[in-house]
Amino acid sequence: MDLSIIIVSWNVRDLLLQCLRSIVESGTRCAYEIWVVDNASKDQSIERVKELFPAVHCIANPDNPGFARANNQAIRLCSGRYILLLNPDTKVFPGALDALVRFLDDHPTVGAAGSRLLNPDGSLQASCFPFPTLGREFWRLFHLDRLYPLALYRQAEWDTSIPRQVDVVQGTSLILRRAALDQVGLLDESYFVYTEETDLCYRLSRAGWQLFWVPQSQVIHYGGQSTQQVAVQMFLSLYRTKVHFFRKHYGLAAAWLYRLVLLLASLFRLGLSVFSLFGPPESRRRRLALASNYLTLIRALPGL
Repeated sequence: MDLSIIIVSWNVRDLLLQCLRSIVESGTRCAYEIWVVDNASKDQSIERVKELFPAVHCIANPDNPGFARANNQAIRLCSGRYILLLNPDTKVFPGALDALVRFLDDHPTVGAAGSRLLNPDGSLQASCFPFPTLGREFWRLFHLDRLYPLALYRQAEWDTSIPRQVDVVQGTSLILRRAALDQVGLLDESYFVYTEETDLCYRLSRAGWQLFWVPQSQVIHYGGQSTQQVAVQMFLSLYRTKVHFFRKHYGLAAAWLYRLVLLLASLFRLGLSVFSLFGPPESRRRRLALASNYLTLIRALPGL
């Protein structure tokens, strides 16, 4: 088996079915298998998958163990030389999967690679990033990337005909070499959702594996279709997992300083929210909701 495709799903049945249909219709030539891990969805996702795609391997969890643990369940059971972590809210272009497999076949020092992600309107979506550091996180949280992209890559300026080496590949469409996973270990299950791919990419890089963005592999990503169902919890999870990343890889002092950065940035965002009172209604609602999230984050910081 060349490729094992793993899709972790939670209450996005229609998008999951569309994703599976796009894989089947993509004309993928390599030998592949598909694993769907359902984290206790309430929308009959697994039943519909079994009905419409009987060849797909299904794991139905009785509860939601998180993204990392659910992927690991399938990784331990699948048989591919390569493993593709694919979000259910994606649509695969023809040739996208073969491009990833071919790239890893041709580059044995590459441990992981990611697709070129597109928004539903065809515009470019950010899909890879530099490793997070205290400086980059400060820069990002205070919107200083608008002045100079320090915490982001200038992906819009990249040649889309040439693969590019990067630090972190987003887990939306991430292909992994099994030999690399055997060396560094699977996804760290202490991350419930978010930052688990950053952790894995960091461990791969530290072990000497290269990571690449492969624009020949194109995938539409609808974005956040599961997480927006519990938006406040996911907002907290994002920063809880980032604090965990800093503590794990940079030490306790770095994690403490990162919490200080989060506090300052949250206060800054709350201050800016005052100006939203003078904006149009939709913008006002969006900004006030974000301000509420940052207020919740401030309250949660001591326990992160």
